[in-house]
Amino acid sequence: MEEIQSQSDHYRSSSSSASSPASRVPSSNFFYLRKPGSLRQPISFEDSPDWEDTDIEVRVDEGGDSINAATTPASPSLSKLNSGSLPSPPLPDGAVITRKIAGASIAWKDLTVTIKGKRKYSDKVVKSSNGYALPGTMTVIMGPAKSGKSTLLRSLAGRLPDSARMYGEVFVNGTKRSMPYGSYGFVDRETTLIGTLTVREFLYYSALLQLPGFLCQKRSVVEDAIDSMSLGDYANKLIGGHCYMKGLRSGERRRVSIARELVMRPHILFIDEPLYRLDSVSALLMMVTLKKLASTGCTLIFTIYQSSTEVFGLFDRICLLSNGNTLFFGETLACLQHFSNAGFPCPIMQSPSDHFLRAINTEFDRIIAMCKSWQDDHGDLSAVNMDTAVAIRTLEATYKSSADAVALETMIVKLTEKEGPSVKSKGMVGNLTRVAVLTWRSLLIMSREWKYYWLRLILYMLLALCIGTVFSGLGHTLSSVVTRVAAIFVFVSFTSLLSIAGVPAQMKEIKIYACEESNQHSGAFIFLLGQLFASIPFLFLISISSSLVFYFLVGLRDEFSMLMYFVLNFFACLLVNEGLVLAVTSIWQDIFWSVLIFVSIQVIMMLSAGFLRIRSSLPGPVWMYPISYIAFHTYSIQGLLENEYIETSFAVGQVRTISGNQALQNVYDISANSNSKWKNLLVLFLMAVAYRVLVFVLLKFYVRKSLFVPKLFLCNQNTKNSR
Repeated sequence: MEEIQSQSDHYRSSSSSASSPASRVPSSNFFYLRKPGSLRQPISFEDSPDWEDTDIEVRVDEGGDSINAATTPASPSLSKLNSGSLPSPPLPDGAVITRKIAGASIAWKDLTVTIKGKRKYSDKVVKSSNGYALPGTMTVIMGPAKSGKSTLLRSLAGRLPDSARMYGEVFVNGTKRSMPYGSYGFVDRETTLIGTLTVREFLYYSALLQLPGFLCQKRSVVEDAIDSMSLGDYANKLIGGHCYMKGLRSGERRRVSIARELVMRPHILFIDEPLYRLDSVSALLMMVTLKKLASTGCTLIFTIYQSSTEVFGLFDRICLLSNGNTLFFGETLACLQHFSNAGFPCPIMQSPSDHFLRAINTEFDRIIAMCKSWQDDHGDLSAVNMDTAVAIRTLEATYKSSADAVALETMIVKLTEKEGPSVKSKGMVGNLTRVAVLTWRSLLIMSREWKYYWLRLILYMLLALCIGTVFSGLGHTLSSVVTRVAAIFVFVSFTSLLSIAGVPAQMKEIKIYACEESNQHSGAFIFLLGQLFASIPFLFLISISSSLVFYFLVGLRDEFSMLMYFVLNFFACLLVNEGLVLAVTSIWQDIFWSVLIFVSIQVIMMLSAGFLRIRSSLPGPVWMYPISYIAFHTYSIQGLLENEYIETSFAVGQVRTISGNQALQNVYDISANSNSKWKNLLVLFLMAVAYRVLVFVLLKFYVRKSLFVPKLFLCNQNTKNSR
């Protein structure tokens, strides 16, 4: 304690020139001033929750920039800190707006989250956290990097991965139960949007995937979401833009991702880092928009790393974390008083959030070590001379013995002693409807994204033209058999290799699926069916156009039935390749590694396809069994050669003739049965189904888990290093 006291005295004395700890209160310079009785009046710890819906009448004063509302009176504890008020975000022009509070209270008690190590669940990411959030308020979870913010947010939303285990209790409206579908929304730090859709189209398709009911109702919900997030000016703008128009900026994209969750009109909205990668202007606009959303009654809980003074003034409550420990939970201005009481008052010219993170971020110890060598030449650097470990212990000890901690316990008891109205599920859309919506949406995306299939169509036709001209004019003599087999092998192998052009587009599809599946908007089976049905028209267009170019340039058998079999065979190859690309991108969720692995697989299959060396002569282990049987090139080439040479004959001299099967005897292994080509075609379609079954398993069990590994791994490493 002597060490703590000495450090606190030193920091107090070093900051005395900027702020007096005895009379330190938040200066009005930190915040916009607003008129008394305005909308943002935080609910104090002494206020008890009102479970019944109440009407809030909001009006904009003429000639003024404040919002007046009939709300609860100002918090007594807050009035002790500052006679002024925090700012209220200005709303656009409008008259009286009447809305019902649809939020829900949430309280958590002794919440601990552990991460599974090599042997057991031992690494605590969140340690005995307590807190609550009320309707119509914004509660922020703040702390330095890897302090457990996102893990606490996920634990409240019930979205922890299998590698984490949660202890403690979470109450929603006084009831200890998990939140049903549609009652809450969760916005991840990084979400994937569809750049080829406009904002209105994107939200409309999201509504079709989430909401049951009539289309007119869903359109109304979409317009409400656009208005709530102030996206009216961008509703008809493409999210990703095009060659003549820029797409949305990062702040607007972030608001679109939040609007997607507002389509369900959730009672509670969880947002992980709403200001992630936003500049100061975009961040302030985002928080003003969220404040306007909270004024409708929605309960907002989000994490934040750092904020400006203006943004900080919009928060209702703050939960301050460091290394998983709760250093403070309470009203925003009370946090400033808490730091002042602990001996770390906020200097006048410093942002409160910057001051908080400066005091509790252990990374600043490195800066202290560097600055010690400069002090002799540059004077006493008292601003960075505080030991963060001592500051953390001081703040934690001060909070545990403070009135704020007692008030928090009292409020949690009030929130949990009686049950409020149960939060009910809003119903889910049927699977058939979701498949139809995803199919139509994918068709729209594929038709607009020129890199998806249109570029591949051009590349396939150019490749077919090149191969066809190289192998043109072969004739139908016995001497042309070897060259014709080479032409078919090159066509099947090189066109299959061109499927690599679909890796970026398929990776985007996987990311979109992962984002929608995490919020229960889609599923693995639904995604695969929608993606398959949407791709069939484009793949068939590619197969028939490329086949026609190659077929007639090379001069294959001039029969319609033979031509249609060639088209179907090539179409099946494309289906198999699409499944293979999906499987590869699902495992290696990186473009470089996906391309490298896909090319390697294609080369290995080409080597064992039976052209470079007859299949029966391949080495038994590995190449013969199982690679030659796994390679779809084998069945495609064999079927095409059987289609070309079965029931044909070649003259040898003037008397003798040999069959097409005999002509291929030393070139390629085929069957003499006329029905064997259909068996090969069936094998190709079965392989296409098998690859999609593999993708289904990967999406269901691998992709879903891999989303949380990096974040929790970093938290795990941070916990180990802090010991």
